[in-house]
Amino acid sequence: MLKDDCLFCKIIKGEIPSAKVYEDEKMLVFKDIEPKAAVHLLAVAKDHFKLLADMNAGQAETLKYMLEKIPQIAAQNGCENGFRLVINQGEDAGQTVFHLHIHILGGQKLPWE
Repeated sequence: MLKDDCLFCKIIKGEIPSAKVYEDEKMLVFKDIEPKAAVHLLAVAKDHFKLLADMNAGQAETLKYMLEKIPQIAAQNGCENGFRLVINQGEDAGQTVFHLHIHILGGQKLPWE
């Protein structure tokens, strides 16, 4: 279920434009507007939930599906030599949009900071 006041839900609904690189019935992947690497994509579940701790069984299946699709999507977008996945959970972790999403970073050698 999408929420009216959620930035990512608005992107999913097409109310806010995005640079989409992949979309299907369960997920949307688009370019981050503030990239932290040569390739910085956001994989967003189409079902709105904020945190991993909030997932129900169906949403957990969607997350599994997303994790299975991401390697192919990453490779098709310049991350053939590897990529990093980041899921920020909560304000202390730097989460700014409270809709589960996975950062896909790559296209370069990534430092470990």
